[in-house]
Amino acid sequence: MLVPVLLFLVGLVCLIKGGDWFVDGATGIARRFHLPELLIGATIVSIGTTLPEVMVSTTSALSGHGEIAYGNAIGSVICNTALIAAITVTVRPGRVDRAALRIPVIFFFATALFYAGVAYATGYFSRPVGLLLLTMFVTYMVCTVLQMKRRPDAAVEAAEEGGKARSLPMELLLLIVGAALIAVGADLLVDNGTLIAQALGVPESVIALTFVALGTSLPELVTAITSLVKGHGALSLGNVIGANLFNIVLVSGVSVSLAPFSIPQSATIAGRNASLVMDIPVMFAVMLLLTVPALLHGKLRRWQGVALLAIYAAFCVVQFTM
Repeated sequence: MLVPVLLFLVGLVCLIKGGDWFVDGATGIARRFHLPELLIGATIVSIGTTLPEVMVSTTSALSGHGEIAYGNAIGSVICNTALIAAITVTVRPGRVDRAALRIPVIFFFATALFYAGVAYATGYFSRPVGLLLLTMFVTYMVCTVLQMKRRPDAAVEAAEEGGKARSLPMELLLLIVGAALIAVGADLLVDNGTLIAQALGVPESVIALTFVALGTSLPELVTAITSLVKGHGALSLGNVIGANLFNIVLVSGVSVSLAPFSIPQSATIAGRNASLVMDIPVMFAVMLLLTVPALLHGKLRRWQGVALLAIYAAFCVVQFTM
């Protein structure tokens, strides 16, 4: 019992320090190249914080359990939006860059509609579907880079406020080492948190819902909290939206390409697959609640965060009672 507790604490330290370095590296790069923090959050930071989901889903696919990626993708989007983004919005609501937000949001809903369409129409994710999702990922990255090039002056003020700048190699090193520490820390927390829960007699269903589901979203949570502390709320929001998109096109794309799978039939509501009745609609609902007001009014309000947290709490309660 002592070893899992110690490793759990080591994982927590890795997450905290990794998140700190990762945010420093990302914001430094944003200032250096005069890029909007929201776009950096929706690309580089999101790829880094999605690493645990990619590793979990890829490992599952290669071991013949590709269907785990389905629940991982949907569950992570809900967790990222209704818990992590909700905390960010509740603690520090404010204005957002609608122009920088537009492409990540459009791509998310386009890919989510395709993903949901496949789920409802066929209930089976084939290898061509996985390859198409990966193509969407590449297309998104290209469009985002083009958007950055069109807006070279978007972060001039941030560059002026940045103080003493680090060298580019140091910023890249902080980004890479921070991402590695986040991935290692999340892995240590999930594995050893599960062992601790089992030793305390916590049911396996509760372990899966808490340590495993939330564990792979810990990097996003750490990055969100670190960004808030450092005053980079836009980076946090961009990270969440980008991570949600990558959970569908990158995490699912890789796992489906490696091992096609059918939608799991773990629970039913009114005789229908619970995922189709509740999980996918909740995913769309929380993302609409987060992004539509931001795109319409250019700001996030505290009531959105409170409403999202309430939805997440209700979602977890229903999951426990099914």
